[in-house]
Amino acid sequence: MEALTIQEILTAVRGRLLGDFTDLDATVTLVETDSRTIDRGALFLPLTGERFDGHAYINAALEAGAAGCLTQRERESYLPGKFYIKVDSTHQALRDLAVWYKDRFAVPVVAITGSVGKTTTKDMIAAVLSERFTVLKTEGNKNNDIGLPMTLLRLGKEHEIAVVELGINHPGEMDYLSGIAQPDVVVMTNIGDSHIENFGCRENTLKAKAEIFNHARPGAFAVLNGDDPLLLGLKGTTPGRAVFCGRGEGLDYRAGDLESDWRSQMSCQVDTPRGACRMDIPALGEHMIYPTLMAAAVGEHFGMTLEEVAAGVHNFAPTKMRMNILPRGGNITILDDGYNANPQSMRAAIQVLDGYTGDYKIAVLGDMFELGPLAEVLHAGVGEFLGRSHVDCLVAIGELAKNIYDAAITSQVPECYHFETKERAMLTLHDLIRPGSTVLVKASRGMEFETITDYLKSVTVEE
Repeated sequence: MEALTIQEILTAVRGRLLGDFTDLDATVTLVETDSRTIDRGALFLPLTGERFDGHAYINAALEAGAAGCLTQRERESYLPGKFYIKVDSTHQALRDLAVWYKDRFAVPVVAITGSVGKTTTKDMIAAVLSERFTVLKTEGNKNNDIGLPMTLLRLGKEHEIAVVELGINHPGEMDYLSGIAQPDVVVMTNIGDSHIENFGCRENTLKAKAEIFNHARPGAFAVLNGDDPLLLGLKGTTPGRAVFCGRGEGLDYRAGDLESDWRSQMSCQVDTPRGACRMDIPALGEHMIYPTLMAAAVGEHFGMTLEEVAAGVHNFAPTKMRMNILPRGGNITILDDGYNANPQSMRAAIQVLDGYTGDYKIAVLGDMFELGPLAEVLHAGVGEFLGRSHVDCLVAIGELAKNIYDAAITSQVPECYHFETKERAMLTLHDLIRPGSTVLVKASRGMEFETITDYLKSVTVEE
């Protein structure tokens, strides 16, 4: 973050200075919302919610070295040498500060949304663009109304492009995020069942996601999944030029001739309006063609050659817990895909496990959240999908995962177990793991399946 003066902060957030502090030329070079990670000279921005109020930690943050803070209410006393800026809402102030700060930079913004694959696509696009440009990207999946402005506040003079992820789970949220990002390039991965409890149906999900165009720059370039019928239906409706990616005939960016070693990488032929190139992807699963094609489209939009795109794809590294391949001793492999889950990503992960080399394939699957009244049938669909694979064993964990278990038994998956708790499941996993095993670990984030991955790592030897 470049230095901001107190006067600039006051202007950006439309705030009022409290206390005796008068040096409007004093600066901060960092914004923090967590009092536990304060760096000296930072601006502390206390957020409020139903169960927390960051104002309770203002003194702690200032005593830890913060130069000053925003606040929604006046204080009984003010620490000497610290500035206090009063605002109506610290949440709104964070948004306003990020938008004001972003506008200081002539940096194009690539914004990625969709039901599945946002983080992977963000990482792939950033990897490709980094072959030529200095890129700021969203860390992990900090893609909400807090994570997005905090990402943009990391912009510096060195950055040439920003690649940000926009995630929503309720109608109306995308309009808010789009107003912050004001994207020059819009990327939409797909429309699926994620958060369908809140949207009601896929058509409503599309409507909510499409709000990303509400505040896009005039003539914004769009990159869309052409194999998704709902996104293909946006043809001719976007504010600027749009290209479509996938395997279907007539699409602008197409992938074909897929090959995989089913250990660590795959390759495919990529055809673009400017040429063709074979690309090596350091990840597994047919679904990886979409982030590859979308990254190629974004790269070519910014003038990159196919050779540069291919190099960036080759250098792609997934975010932690996003289908991370963890080789262990005894030819055991853990497929750590435990960051989140929905029906589409579950099936994609099972396909990876199905094709993976290994003598004994175990799927450790947990509850998928925010599916509303469709939860039982969507979980059962995962169990039926398992029955069409070559997975040897299912370990289902959680109340909703019982539906995966029941359908897997009916679908004749050879071994099936169901447990209410991770602790009980891990006892059985200890007995199931054998040389040559490949273990997929996947569930919604709230299940905290990193506990299982850590346990599997503890009972196996690092290769």
